[in-house]
Amino acid sequence: MASTVSDFGLSCGILPGGARNAITDVPGIRVGHCTLRNGDTNTGVTAILPHGGNLFRKKVTAASHVINGFGKTIGLTQVQELGTIETPVLLTNTLSVGTCATALIRDAIRQNPDIGRSAGTVNPLVGECNDGPLNDIQALAISEEHVLAALADAHEGEVEQGNVGAGTGMTCFGFKGGIGSASRRIALGGGHHLGVLVLSNFGRPGDLVLPDGRRPDPGQPAGVERGSVMIVLATDVPLEHRQLERVARRAGAGIARLGSFWGHGSGDIAIAFSTGNLVDHDESRDLVPLLALNEARIDILFRAAAEATHEAVLNSMLSAGAFTGRAGKHRASLADWLRDQQR
Repeated sequence: MASTVSDFGLSCGILPGGARNAITDVPGIRVGHCTLRNGDTNTGVTAILPHGGNLFRKKVTAASHVINGFGKTIGLTQVQELGTIETPVLLTNTLSVGTCATALIRDAIRQNPDIGRSAGTVNPLVGECNDGPLNDIQALAISEEHVLAALADAHEGEVEQGNVGAGTGMTCFGFKGGIGSASRRIALGGGHHLGVLVLSNFGRPGDLVLPDGRRPDPGQPAGVERGSVMIVLATDVPLEHRQLERVARRAGAGIARLGSFWGHGSGDIAIAFSTGNLVDHDESRDLVPLLALNEARIDILFRAAAEATHEAVLNSMLSAGAFTGRAGKHRASLADWLRDQQR
């Protein structure tokens, strides 16, 4: 069974977690995976759907923040310019970003035949990390069918973590990384949540600092920081674009608590969205109402973003079992290291 932070008596902050302690504590959010593991192929796709409807027709307000930009994402420019997301968010390996974008475009056209005809085009949103050490990334194994499988798998409820989906071949601080999630309850306006899902593939071996101060040894040489992390933050607190960008920026505080310094070769990118304001693609009014958080209350979201990001990365490692990938390359499990310490 996959382990999480709570199984080892660790604590990442003071705010309470949600019932699932996952991004799906935000109502309506769905997560799905397609995992490829066959010989030297160890990769996959993870899909995050902000709601179960037509995202092109009912967009969610959004923003992004580039902590360090050594990454190959698609779609961030329009997110920052227009402040919305209009497709599912996909995570995958570095060389499969184009395939995933094409699959999202085809799926959006299937649902909206007017795209590129009487309506504008669609902005697919795809993030990546390089799983090359454990996966034969040159094989370009991800197909559009794998994307559709991840979308079809997307569901509310528990989020599978660790060696799954886009996280299958990822490494974090020299240990096995992957998909991780966490959430925080937000005591505003009757109760809300902020949830985080990460794809962890960053950190020099030996740099990881646990919440209790221990520094685990993965048995890997320190080397140079060339990893990446994709951080997807979601909340049902109504926020506008500028507020979401401020929240996304605080994900960096959670990464720093782990011991990362965001190296030159690291692609560390946060995407944040709110389900509290939907933007109607077919809106006909000149002026539309927008509900937004009182800025004087935003600190609790800043704290939630830092704490949930911190915990989500640790959960990605603790949920991941020891792994042997391409050409016999091996990554130990952080959970196994902690269990050895308890003996």
